[in-house]
Amino acid sequence: MADANYARFSKRLREIEGRHKRLSAGYVRLEERDGVLVPVERARPRRSLPLRGITLSLVAFLLFKGFLLNYIGPITYGDRLAMLEAGNVVERLGGWVMGADPITLWIASQFGALI
Repeated sequence: MADANYARFSKRLREIEGRHKRLSAGYVRLEERDGVLVPVERARPRRSLPLRGITLSLVAFLLFKGFLLNYIGPITYGDRLAMLEAGNVVERLGGWVMGADPITLWIASQFGALI
């Protein structure tokens, strides 16, 4: 009898600790039930890629490349890319990323029209 009571007690204790751990992770919404405020578990947020942040970073990077191409000129930009492409693996990767793609060329032309 004592073992059965202890097993039920241990199970109940694990459930309470688990519920407490889930509820202590952040904001808890309280809901009134029979005049008593009871914490309600919220659904776990989806863990997905932050698409807005990735998109804004990509746009900012393309704007930076276009501005840089317009500012230092295509000849100097090409010379610096050639220096990067002649380097080690990391520098070659940087040269490939900083390469003048059609979007960068268009952005550079738009900066040229603005300035």
